[in-house]
Amino acid sequence: MLSGVVSFVFYFGWAYWANSADNIPSSVTLQAALVQGLYSGFVTLFFTLILEKVVNKYKTSYLSLAFVTPILCLFHSKTPQNLAVKQSLNNAINRSAAYFKHKKLAGTLFAPIIPIAVQSVLVIGVNVANQTPNLALTVAPSILFTALYAYTYMFALLKR
Repeated sequence: MLSGVVSFVFYFGWAYWANSADNIPSSVTLQAALVQGLYSGFVTLFFTLILEKVVNKYKTSYLSLAFVTPILCLFHSKTPQNLAVKQSLNNAINRSAAYFKHKKLAGTLFAPIIPIAVQSVLVIGVNVANQTPNLALTVAPSILFTALYAYTYMFALLKR
């Protein structure tokens, strides 16, 4: 509950500052601040609950990095440039697969990615629908601090 209140106060103040300008009516500034503050407080509460469930589910799971890397490197075009890039990446993949063959990465490190992505899409969508004047300046801290909060809170949960 405290994290939701802190989130509301911080993002209300941030959005108010980000949208305060001589050419922006004060009612628009206040509306943008209320929308961002209420959204952030509400999402922080649910984000925390979801993160706790995901971390608890995957805290004993591990991924081998040898199987993650090839998924990231798929090329479909047969141009000489793409073939050269593909060959270079295949060499890098083979070397990294050999290096990471017996190393594992905790599955919980990937747990916050989906909630962070969902929160990012939602915060942008809510502010676009609200026609927030300074969209990027308003939502950038929300996305950045959500990611920092997610990983910090996740590590705190894992320490317990």
